[in-house]
Amino acid sequence: MAQSLVTPPGTDYNERKKARSQPDCRKRCIPDAGQTGMDGGTHRPPGHSRPGMPQERENSMAIGFRAYKEFERPAPELVEAFRGIPSSNIGDCSQRMNCMFDGIRPFNDLPLVGTAFTVRVPSGDNLVAQAALDYACPGDIIVIDAAGNTDRGMVGGMMLAYAEMRGLGGFVVNGAVRDLEDIQNGSLPVYGKAVSPLGPYRQGPGEMNVPVVCGGQVVMPGDILVGDRDGIVVIPRQEAAELLEAARKNLQDEQEAMARMKAGTFPVEEHLESFTGSLLRRGGELL
Repeated sequence: MAQSLVTPPGTDYNERKKARSQPDCRKRCIPDAGQTGMDGGTHRPPGHSRPGMPQERENSMAIGFRAYKEFERPAPELVEAFRGIPSSNIGDCSQRMNCMFDGIRPFNDLPLVGTAFTVRVPSGDNLVAQAALDYACPGDIIVIDAAGNTDRGMVGGMMLAYAEMRGLGGFVVNGAVRDLEDIQNGSLPVYGKAVSPLGPYRQGPGEMNVPVVCGGQVVMPGDILVGDRDGIVVIPRQEAAELLEAARKNLQDEQEAMARMKAGTFPVEEHLESFTGSLLRRGGELL
């Protein structure tokens, strides 16, 4: 089971020290008791209340404030194999059911391919989205479910610059972004619903690497996202290998058919059979 960011009781100092030396970003050390935490406060062992915080809240469950650092990931070569395949072709091979809609659009012309690192936050607050930048791996796409609210920009120039420094793969926001000039001049793809100059709050709550909804699609941590000018398609991790082969064949067949059309050699009878024939088989009638 994935770990939260809170230090488990009894964690040995040497174990934490060893965790710090792990090169894998998915094995980051758990914050020590007393270190600064996601909420801007400190992580203390059970029974040690934060000053001014009621004891019952300190001991309560972390529902709504859970951050899972680790999850099942697709192989990097499988993710990269989707690069260059249009989102529309992949979407066609998933029965046209996996493409985002509801106004999710690109704010620059950079293609998006990567593994989803999901964040769920309340409307107008990006505390946990900011924290996620330190736990995502290079190439990860930060998917922020901000409940579709577009009043406040959830990603801006500062977050973009830090994500670029860490080698992340881009942002997809079910909400608004800001600092459009920085986004358009940046090196990472950014998708969202709208632009707003109004900044977010940073109070929480929020959760990391839980199921989220973005553009009408459920996105799980570890899913593969492919985005271009048309939009974004969500590729469930378990279906990725099968969808890759289907999308490659779909793209090849489509390109061959288009080449024949442009050359004037595509059989009209084939087009009639594909579309008029289908209309008639479904009960249609030519009058």
